[in-house]
Amino acid sequence: MIPRRSFENWPPSSVKRVVVEIKFCGMTREEDARQAAVLGAGYVGAIMTESPRQIAPTAAVRVLGAAHGGVRRVGVFGADPAEAIARNAKEGAFDVVQLHGDPSPADVEDLRKHWSGPVWAAIRVGPFGLPRNAAALFDTANAVILDARVEGKLGGAGIPFVWDELQLDRIMMGQRRARFVLAGGLTPANVAQAIDELEPDIVDVSSGVESSPGVKDHGKMRAFRDAVRGGSR
Repeated sequence: MIPRRSFENWPPSSVKRVVVEIKFCGMTREEDARQAAVLGAGYVGAIMTESPRQIAPTAAVRVLGAAHGGVRRVGVFGADPAEAIARNAKEGAFDVVQLHGDPSPADVEDLRKHWSGPVWAAIRVGPFGLPRNAAALFDTANAVILDARVEGKLGGAGIPFVWDELQLDRIMMGQRRARFVLAGGLTPANVAQAIDELEPDIVDVSSGVESSPGVKDHGKMRAFRDAVRGGSR
């Protein structure tokens, strides 16, 4: 195990504090996307695959379009053909395509034949840590999302994985070019600890700031933002 870093008197005065970006995902309402922008989120996401939060590409234009101020719009897709994903991504006016459904590096490269924007790839972390193709995905995708593996669900289950089990894998992640997005059961209560332990570039939350599926609680959104800002390295 990598020794846990002491955060007493951290960071030193000579070290610039890095701000971890926030992605509020599973948006279904304009007012929630608008609030994400007010809170300074870097990304808002809409689900384009089977989910209680699924919306159509045309609805995503309206919902995510309410997040003004340079917030980037992410479309979350399942294991669909690359041409169909690219077509719906363009219709939804997304800035980023996020692939779930256990994508391979070949899936990422195939999508790039039809889509010129950034591609994020989701890895679902099970009890044995990262899968074999994790290193290749970190080399191929623009960002890699680590989410909890829950049978029958692609994401948004609100269940975290065991962060300590990734301490050794963090060395590998730090040597790759992709950005690291942490998802899976994040809440205002645990996100600061997650940032301290795994040092992601972006934290991704959906159910952890909801009152019901697809309906964000603005108080929880604000508490999540405040916890991230307090825990940003």
